[in-house]
Amino acid sequence: MKKQIICINWGTRYGPNYINRLYGMVSRNITPPFDFVCFTDNPMGIRPEVRSLELPPIGIEMPIGTRGKWPKSRLWGPELGDLQGPVLYMDLDMMVLGSLDPFFEFGNEDDVILARNPNTPFERLGQTSIFRFPVGKLEPIQKKFQANSQAIANQYHFEQRYVTQNAPGGVRFFPRSWIAHFRLHCVPVFPFNYFMQPRRPKRAHVVMFPGGLTQELAIEGRWNAETPRLAAKEHLQLAFRQRTLKGFSRTLRHYIQPTHWIEKDWVE
Repeated sequence: MKKQIICINWGTRYGPNYINRLYGMVSRNITPPFDFVCFTDNPMGIRPEVRSLELPPIGIEMPIGTRGKWPKSRLWGPELGDLQGPVLYMDLDMMVLGSLDPFFEFGNEDDVILARNPNTPFERLGQTSIFRFPVGKLEPIQKKFQANSQAIANQYHFEQRYVTQNAPGGVRFFPRSWIAHFRLHCVPVFPFNYFMQPRRPKRAHVVMFPGGLTQELAIEGRWNAETPRLAAKEHLQLAFRQRTLKGFSRTLRHYIQPTHWIEKDWVE
């Protein structure tokens, strides 16, 4: 199977450094040859080894008032530049710690294969932070989305739930051990999160950072972009100022020490 990795970037949330570092991690953890393509509205600053292509057209306005990353739906069309066959999509806020070769060896070329979503253990739900699909196979769900994008987003909330439940022929899942969720699998539980930095997973090939916690924030020791970097004592004081038990518990859990190992792996 030809090794084709794709990513997508729109707007200003992620700069070219995310694309360049993702390429660097991929190149160090894959057996060549491989093709790396970024579909983007701004190719400035992207390293020359990355093929930068225009965002695939979709012809509709994206839904509003939803948490899902619905612009990814551009990738579901009949064509993706000159790419053909299976492609492995990766979010820009992914880290690659081990070989990506198994992601191209698992299953059949016609399969749609997702990471499992560990946030919903009682729901058969995939995670599109990393998933493999043949170019053009998801066109039927793109057409349905184009016909009433806001209604689809309102019903499914997240694009990954829509893909999981509607992909033609159904979906498969990569082995759980291959993919770590940073908050769930790396951050120590309370109270250890106050004096132990998040661990580097030993078995996982990739680490995903959903929910607004990026590599940069993890390096700084911040739970999300709205959270200031506080010393452990200051954060505990903040927790005790919460007016509800839920707020108190949430604040206690939403603390991480600066994650130094990311600085060594997340480089070009």
